[in-house]
Amino acid sequence: MHAGARPQRITVLGSTGSIGTNTLDVMARHPDRFEVFALSGATQVDLMLRQCAQFKPRFAVMVQAQAAAQLADKVRAEGLATHVLSGAAALDEVAAHPDVDAVMAAIVGAAGLSPCLAAARAGKRLLLANKEALVVGAEVFLDAVRQGGATLLPIDSEHSAIFQSLPEDAATWDARVEKIILTASGGPFRTRELATLKDVTPEQACAHPNWVMGRKISVDSATMMNKALEVIEARYLFGLPPERLEVVIHPQSIIHSMVQYRDSSVVAQLGTPDMRVPIAYGLSWPERMTSGAQALDFHALSAMTFESLDDHGHPARFAGLHLAWDALRGPRGTTAVLNAANEIAVAAFLARRIRFDQIHHVNQSCMSKLVPAAPHSLEDLLALDAQVRAAAEAVVHSLAP
Repeated sequence: MHAGARPQRITVLGSTGSIGTNTLDVMARHPDRFEVFALSGATQVDLMLRQCAQFKPRFAVMVQAQAAAQLADKVRAEGLATHVLSGAAALDEVAAHPDVDAVMAAIVGAAGLSPCLAAARAGKRLLLANKEALVVGAEVFLDAVRQGGATLLPIDSEHSAIFQSLPEDAATWDARVEKIILTASGGPFRTRELATLKDVTPEQACAHPNWVMGRKISVDSATMMNKALEVIEARYLFGLPPERLEVVIHPQSIIHSMVQYRDSSVVAQLGTPDMRVPIAYGLSWPERMTSGAQALDFHALSAMTFESLDDHGHPARFAGLHLAWDALRGPRGTTAVLNAANEIAVAAFLARRIRFDQIHHVNQSCMSKLVPAAPHSLEDLLALDAQVRAAAEAVVHSLAP
């Protein structure tokens, strides 16, 4: 930041989640560069109160009205100046506010789509950790980015790695790049006996070997649906056709992703598995700043290994992953179908309504039964999302013991 420049004002959507708390950790290390404009959460009132006390945002949004009322009482009792808002419309307001420079979009699920669109239309620097903006929003979201003149920066570790490994001039990507290679840890069940996957418990599925994440994304990592959504996201972020997107198993999660060029050279981004690295890159781009993450110690680094998907009984083990390419080949809106079905399936598994191995059945069933009408607006996307969720619930009900 240039001397005399004011700090960037940041809205952190989903500040009480893992990406949000890591974002605030990075920002706290650079108080001269960043100022928290607004925070948002769903139900974690006490954590939001602590964040308000530390960062003193102008606004705090709690989506649930009861949580907002509780927070407002506590904010008043603490003598804080933060103004508490509630409801989904308030998310759009703090994302598009004229005083905001950048928005960290870290709300999990389709609920984060509307404020992402609002920030894009308002021309903000948009730090995208919400997969659904691209997986569900797809062309509708990209149109909003173009029309608003927004700057889109990926925060997922894999997509940040790809972005860091690509040429600076996006106009040259298609001519210079052969393919994008996303790495995947393989999750906690990479080597587990296939026949026992039906016995996996929610607790086991949420115990990721490398990353500390929320429950939903942890289950997605275990099914490899997380990687399927990342393939879809990469397609829309970087514009390469689906056949030039590849996934390789890399259990150590040290290489976060790679770009192979036309001359067969490969550029990769390496780092410790710590989300503060891509967050710091997104916040400071095109500069670099300290993230708080531990640096790689190459002397202590264990061997890095790579495995083909076929090494592990694919397609049975990682069946969900190929749904990404199926969805990208389908009619406009099919990626939204996959996402909504998966959200219902994962929630049902976490609630012990279906088995782990039935998540894929729910997703595949919805994709085969529903042919979406092409969505052209947020209303179209939300209507499609609701339709798929109802269909997925029916499939879950049919599977329940």
